[in-house]
Parts: sequence; structure tokens; C-alpha cells
Amino acid sequence: MTKTASLFQDTEDRPLPDRLRPTCLAEVVGQDHLLAPDAPIGRMVAGERLSSLILWGPPGCGKTTIARLLADEVKLHFEPVSAVAAGVADLRKIFTAAAARREDGRGTLLFVDEIHRFNRAQQDVLLPYVEDGTVTLVGATTENPSFELNGALLSRAQVFVLNRLDEVALALLLIRAEELYGREVPLVPEAHAALLSMADGDGRYLLVMAEALLSAPVEKNLDVTALAAFVQKRRPLYDKAQEGHYNLISALHKSLRGSDCDAALYWFARMLAGGEDPRYIARRLLRFAVEDVGLADPQALPLTLAAWQAYERLGSPEGELALSEAVIFLATAPKSNANYMAYKGAVVGAEKYGSVMPPKHILNAPTQMMKDQGYGKGYAYDHDMPEGFSGQDYFPEDMGRATYYKPAERGFEREIKKRLDYWSNIRRRG
Repeated sequence: MTKTASLFQDTEDRPLPDRLRPTCLAEVVGQDHLLAPDAPIGRMVAGERLSSLILWGPPGCGKTTIARLLADEVKLHFEPVSAVAAGVADLRKIFTAAAARREDGRGTLLFVDEIHRFNRAQQDVLLPYVEDGTVTLVGATTENPSFELNGALLSRAQVFVLNRLDEVALALLLIRAEELYGREVPLVPEAHAALLSMADGDGRYLLVMAEALLSAPVEKNLDVTALAAFVQKRRPLYDKAQEGHYNLISALHKSLRGSDCDAALYWFARMLAGGEDPRYIARRLLRFAVEDVGLADPQALPLTLAAWQAYERLGSPEGELALSEAVIFLATAPKSNANYMAYKGAVVGAEKYGSVMPPKHILNAPTQMMKDQGYGKGYAYDHDMPEGFSGQDYFPEDMGRATYYKPAERGFEREIKKRLDYWSNIRRRG
């Protein structure tokens, strides 16, 4: 006999995150910057007019819940689809039903979960129906919309950034779970704090762990070690191909540039903990060595390259210590982007002056005809000069001199600047 659901079905059959799902926007935690009465979405609800929007935030911060509640608040039919499963044909059926519903005087809120997984064709299908108001689109994404959604769709929807749930918001969720069960989670205070930390800002994950703890026959409160054994350790939120990847490498790069050694080590460790390929980090460290340290410390490039090679030979985890050494070296090295800026300036000069010829005095003259045309005439051999420097001009005659490399008054570049100034004085005396 098939079991059928009824109004009297025990709600304990449902997962705890579903049983604790907020019934109004005021119960949503951690997103007051959007949902409070004087906040952007709060003002829309108060005016009973909802525009299409994209909710961008990490897992478990309430995107789906907010979408459902918005439909209730502004009295729209709620039509949820998953971008993973829905195709163009499914969308067209939804639009047909929404158009009929609109004729009867009721609007439709189309909620697209993981909207970043829609391809360009699927996104384009949405455009006319969002444009003419057949549906009010609410998309949810964990990825940066500017990377994943096309400009036409973004221009028709406001993007709102949801917060990762902080410990205050997570603690409130945990209290609600305890009130529902009528008892506290069986944890000592230190383990209680560890549980909130393990959730890593994900309210859904916290409630799943809380349900397991509140349902388990635990005889005494668990300490941190016992909690770690009870619940699987969660890998930090990190997608090697998407937003988390770019955010963390940016944090590492800028910490190195700001000479914050400890912060750089932290972001380095975060990336490894998230499963990043150490070779990718090594490549970025090598780039940093030439872009942000440069000749302020000429050892930065060979040391970083040696650290990369050491990793290739040692593998993980021993090789990661070599990369850590490079992180420390680069963070504490003097910084200069003079090489980077000089190269960019030279590229601009090369594009501007095109194919102008070098001055004839620095051209070789392997044939008599070339000698007759003045090739090599007047060339001064620098090694024959008393100071090993002739001061001749090597720029094209139609271009004139330009200064691209401007060394910083830091590290080894201080010595380079002295040399350049010395040669410049000789050239002026010339």
C-alpha cells in the first residue's frame, strides 16, 4: 500500500533546515542590509512592487528562502526551476502558463536556482519575458554575476549581494533548533564555538550538523575532539574555477604587495586547504617576483623559481614548504614595479613610433654599399672610453630620447638609480 502525505503528517519527517525555514522576511537572519524596512528589498516589499533581481551569495545564506518569501509578500505565483535541470522547452512552458496567469490578473515570480549555470541561449530566452513583465525574475547564484551572466540580462535585473552568515546569525539559528527540540546541543562551550566555525557561514550546513547532534544518544557533552570525530570536517568553501579562486589569489597577491607576511601565509594556506593546485600558486608567485619586487631584490626571481622547482621534485606536502619560503621571501622583500611600468611604457612607445629605423651609427655595415650609406659611421665603442661609457644616443632619430625605467629608492634599485644618474650626467656633459 502506497503511503500518501496528509495534513496530519509528522513534521519531524522533514529535515531540520526545512522545518526551521522562515515564514516571513523578518525571520531571515544575517541579511538586514537588504531586507530591513529601510533597505533596498525591504522598500520594494513595502511598495508591493518587486523588480527582477539576482541574489548573489555563498551557500546556505538564505537565497531560496528569500525568493519564496518575496513571492508571498507581493502576492506572486512562485515558479521555481533549477538551472541544472531546466531546458529551453521547460522555460517556454513556464512562460505560456505565466502569460495566462497574467491575463487573470496574477503575476509570476520565476525563481532560477544556480542561474549562473544557464548557458547564453537559455539566458537569451528569458530576456523578452522579463522585459515585458510576463515574469519577475529572481535568480540565485554563488558565482560573480558579472562573470557568468550576459550583459543584457544583467541590465534587466538588480544584483544584490547576500552576506555570509556571521557567528551572531549562526548562533540565532542554533538557538531556534534547540528551542524546536526542547534541549541544547550536547557540546561544551569550546565545542559550541567550534561548531559555529565549522559551519563556515553556511546556515543550512549548521542546521544539518545540529540535527545530527540533537538526535544522537549522547551521554555527555562533547568536547572539540569528540565533536570533530562526530561530524565530518568540512573543506573550506572554495571553487578552483570560479569566484573563490579569484578572490583568494587576489588576497594573496595584495598581501604580498603590502608586505604583510602573516596575511600572505594565511591566504596561501587557505588556498591549499581548499584544494588549489600548488603549481598555480607557484606560477602566481613567480609573476609577483617580476611584477612587484623586480630589481628591488634581484634574488626574488631565482629564489621563487627554485621554490617552484623544489615543489616539482618533492611533491606534496614537503614541497609546499618551499613555496611557503617563497611567500615569506616575497612578502618581506623591498617592492618595486619599475620593471613592470618600464615595459608598459616601452610597449606604448613601440606602438606609437612603428617601424622607424635605428640610428645609422649603431647599425652593422657588412657591405661596402652600407658603409657608403653611413651605416656604423661615428659609432663609439664604449669599452674604449675612459669610464666605459660613451654617452651616445641609441634611440631612433625621429623619436628622440624617452625615459621608461624609473627605479625606486628601495633595495637594490637604489644602487641602479645611482648608476643611471651617473651615466645621465655624463650624457649631459657630452
